[in-house]
Amino acid sequence: MMSNLFSSFDPSSSIFNLPLNWTSTALGLMFFPLALWAMPSRWILIWTSITSALYKEFKILLGPLNSSGSILFVSLFSLIVFNNLLGLLPYIFTSTSHLSMTLSLALPLWVSFMIFGWINHTKHMLAHLVPLGTPAPLMPFMVLIEMISNIIRPGTLAVRLAANMIAGHLLLTLLGNTGPHLSLSILSILILSQVLLLLLESAVAIIQSYVFAILSTLYASEVN
Repeated sequence: MMSNLFSSFDPSSSIFNLPLNWTSTALGLMFFPLALWAMPSRWILIWTSITSALYKEFKILLGPLNSSGSILFVSLFSLIVFNNLLGLLPYIFTSTSHLSMTLSLALPLWVSFMIFGWINHTKHMLAHLVPLGTPAPLMPFMVLIEMISNIIRPGTLAVRLAANMIAGHLLLTLLGNTGPHLSLSILSILILSQVLLLLLESAVAIIQSYVFAILSTLYASEVN
C-alpha cells in the first residue's frame, strides 16, 4: 500500500535510500545497439522511417545553413519518447515526470540558443523584441512582453512535459487503487477504462516528446 499518492514518483530507491530509479533514464539506450548487429526488424524499420521524417522536418525548420543541428533534436526526441513509453511499464520509474529531468533538458538548450543569438546575431535578436507594425506608444510594452515570454520558455517546456506525464500516471493510479473495493461487474468496466487510458497515455507520451522537440527546434530557428 502506498503511503501517499505521489510515492510512485519518488526518485529514491528503497535500497539504502539510493536514487537508483534514475538509472531508468538510460534503459532506452539499450535498444539502439540492436540496430548495429541484429537483422533489421519491422520495429527498427518503423523507427528508422520515423526518425528520417523528423530529421527532414527539423531540417526545414532550421534552414539549409543549420540542417546538421536537426540530428540533435532527433536525439532529444528519441530520449524523451523512450523515457515516456518505458515509464508506462510497471515498476519502471518515469524520470520525465520530474522537473529536475525536464529542466535539465530545456534550460541548457535555451541558454545556449540565447548566448549564440545575442553574440552572433545581436541586431536580429533586438528586432525580435518588437514585432513588425507595432505602434510607437506600444513598443516599450511589447519589448517587456517579448522579454518575459522569452525568459519563461524553458519553464513552459519543462512544466508542459512533466505535467502531462504525471497527470496520466496519477489518474491511472487513482483508478487502480479503487479496484479492490469494487464488485466484479464494475471491475470489468474499470479494467476497460484503464486499458483505454493506457492507450491514451501512450499517445500523450509520443505527442509530448514531439512537442518538446519541435518547440526546441523553433526556438533554435529564431536565433538565426
